[in-house]
Amino acid sequence: MRKIIWLLLVILLVASCSKDDDYEPFLYDNPELIFNTPAGFPEMNSSFYTNRPTKYGVILGEKLFSDKRLSADNTISCASCHNQASAFADNNIQAVGIEGRIGLRNTPPIQNLAFMRFYNWDGSKLNLESQPLVPIITHEEMASSILEVMGKISGDNDYVNLFKKTFGDETITPERIYRSIAQYEYTLVSANSKYDRVKRNEATFTENEMQGYHVFQQKCIACHSTELFTDQTFRNIGFPVNTNSNEAGRARVTGDMNDYMSFRVPSLRNVEYTAPYGSFGQFATIKDVLDYFDNGVLDADNLDPVFKNNGNRIPLTEQEKEDIISFLKTLSDKQFTGR
Repeated sequence: MRKIIWLLLVILLVASCSKDDDYEPFLYDNPELIFNTPAGFPEMNSSFYTNRPTKYGVILGEKLFSDKRLSADNTISCASCHNQASAFADNNIQAVGIEGRIGLRNTPPIQNLAFMRFYNWDGSKLNLESQPLVPIITHEEMASSILEVMGKISGDNDYVNLFKKTFGDETITPERIYRSIAQYEYTLVSANSKYDRVKRNEATFTENEMQGYHVFQQKCIACHSTELFTDQTFRNIGFPVNTNSNEAGRARVTGDMNDYMSFRVPSLRNVEYTAPYGSFGQFATIKDVLDYFDNGVLDADNLDPVFKNNGNRIPLTEQEKEDIISFLKTLSDKQFTGR
């Protein structure tokens, strides 16, 4: 009889342990999302590997990205300036923050960020996890603080539940906020344009698109290389200069005047949707940019050799401009932008 009782106790103990073992993962079941790198894309930013997108991390990040409470007066969210239909840009000449405050620069699109080595026009950030604080505290953008943001969302049950599902407990910290937003942004991958379908032998270029592709290879590829259509370098290409005394381009980061008014080469993916163009929206259309290159850019001691060695211009015929524009429109990803 004793043996039977002891056997029952052992069975109950094992069953209890098995139940607990199954229960804990259920409380913190936050699997990593499958992330497939598009063919030909460069290596991902190293920070991606220490902050891989997860099921609930992305949901939490998107919620934070769209929450206007991140701004001082609850009127501006990240999504206010980064609209999906515009490849997560905003089509304003310069960014517009709370109370209509005008920012220093044009809002850049945010796409394929997992594959970028630098962030912001001047490359001031090397990983996405350190970037969200910039708009939160900048006077011309959200003019808030991370402590104020935490105070606003700490009593929100939806956030409490999401932080628990994402990180295993309800604690809201600045790092967790930044990591979640970054996880969401890592998922914003654009790689299904007509160009991509042509590369996959699922579509063909028109004659004008093909001609534009050839001209692009001859006259644009020096800066807009790789499948990201940017070589991620910083260059002064002689665009009209922002007269704001706070502007110095990459030199704001490095302190080196050789970097004065040099900016990160932008990706041309979805360029059809991201007008105006330039670090502070100097050009309304792609045609305006090409005309400017053709007519001659501003000279500078550190003008990029692409221009410096060619009479400060990239000569283009009117037909070449039309063809380039036709090709650039093949980089438009309607699935990504929801158009």
